[in-house]
Amino acid sequence: MPTTATSGPSVLLDFTTFTNTIDGKQTTTAKTRHSTNPSTLEANPEVPVSTEEDVVRAVEAARKAYSTWRRTTYAERQRCLEAFADGIVANLEGFATMLTREQGRPVALARMEVATTAERLKLTAALELKDEIIADDKERGGQTVVKRYTPLGVACGIVPWNFPIGLAAAKLSAAVLTGNTFIMKPSPFTPCANLKMAELAQQFFPPGVVQCLSGDDRLGPWLTEHPGIDKVSFTGSVATGKRIVQSCSHTLKRVTLELGGNDAAIVFPDVKDVAATAAALAQACFFNTSQICIAIKRVYVHAAIYSAFRAAFVAAANGFVYGDGLAPQGPGKPAPFMGPLTTEMQYRHVQTLLDAVRATRLDVVRGDDGRDPLATATDTQDAGKGFFVRPVVVDNPPDSARVVAEEAFGPIVPLLQWTDEEDVIRRANDTRLGLGASVWSADLAHAAEVARRLEAGNVWVNTHMMSHPAAPFGGHKWSGIGVEGGVDGLKQYCDIQVLYLAN
Repeated sequence: MPTTATSGPSVLLDFTTFTNTIDGKQTTTAKTRHSTNPSTLEANPEVPVSTEEDVVRAVEAARKAYSTWRRTTYAERQRCLEAFADGIVANLEGFATMLTREQGRPVALARMEVATTAERLKLTAALELKDEIIADDKERGGQTVVKRYTPLGVACGIVPWNFPIGLAAAKLSAAVLTGNTFIMKPSPFTPCANLKMAELAQQFFPPGVVQCLSGDDRLGPWLTEHPGIDKVSFTGSVATGKRIVQSCSHTLKRVTLELGGNDAAIVFPDVKDVAATAAALAQACFFNTSQICIAIKRVYVHAAIYSAFRAAFVAAANGFVYGDGLAPQGPGKPAPFMGPLTTEMQYRHVQTLLDAVRATRLDVVRGDDGRDPLATATDTQDAGKGFFVRPVVVDNPPDSARVVAEEAFGPIVPLLQWTDEEDVIRRANDTRLGLGASVWSADLAHAAEVARRLEAGNVWVNTHMMSHPAAPFGGHKWSGIGVEGGVDGLKQYCDIQVLYLAN
């Protein structure tokens, strides 16, 4: 069994046909299905619908490969991961185009996801997970105590549809670098790019180390219930996360969950530039059509600057171009910043929130042209017939409103006034979710104090959604269990073993 990366340039992938990867081979299934391009509503290519027998074969191959892969050196695994990253770069255009067809993101932003994924793979490969000496008393006739990290076995990554390439790579890289084998389960809405990732991985990893199974709603439970899988890493909704925990509990699998967020931003009246701050927050709210777990979902603005902030925020939101991410660009046709909502299910969820805004007669900020944003929220004839929704800004709704209390995961953002610091901190924390939050102020010391009081796993000052490869990423409260990223993320794929070495 080869244990090192192949030499030479990687082979370019064919993005017209899509198969499972089981034990190093591309396999088909009797039944297939397809997702839908959310911009055009056209069918994407056919993909496999895996059977329970496919799961059994994949787990058997993963367990067989694990017996050898776990014994490879850390340096060998690093080289394989670095070569895999180069392979993704070599296929950047193919991945980006497929990502836009599946997920809907404008192709320039899809390229950004692919390029960032390759970069993060290399940065992850550079992380070191070393043995730690807890005690060393051998000079006094005692013992040396060493804490080390051993792989769990077979890991399964259940990947969401909003960032399928980047989030799959985060799970895959941590698993294989620490000596585990990995089975990827793509979202049924965005399976193609993930299937190609696993196909590409066969050029750099031994058979059975990286596999991928596409399927329908039955596939997830088959994987989480299989006794041959030792670890599940899931990114998705709170409701699904709870079901995964229940399923994994029967075989005591290790679980990492990165779930929903209802991120709050608190804007203080001393920000250096109100208009620039509003524009930055608008980007953090509407990037990827607001389909990001750590996108800003609630914006609390001090009453002293509320009117000016609101005007600048709405102007920025109205300026975002949206449309088919693969449509030809040219004079008078600028590249879009926003695509459609990725799935019909998410589109319908956003419609229910818009209906709730209408039914409760909440104030919605009008654009400079006097249009009623609610009346035009789904009037997207220029963009196409897909799942498009224009940005909607709700003006100071009550905290009990659904648009405030629920994670929209779509382009509906409430602006809320505040005057009392203690009260706004309480309001920001008044949620069962705790993934991210941000504080915006010219007084960095005070902003940091407020940031430390926010109940979230990731808190930023004067920015939002920034990340660092050495930093762990996870949520508080119902936003998750465990972390991904950095050395702490590697440890999530390991057991701790303590060695007592007596003289």
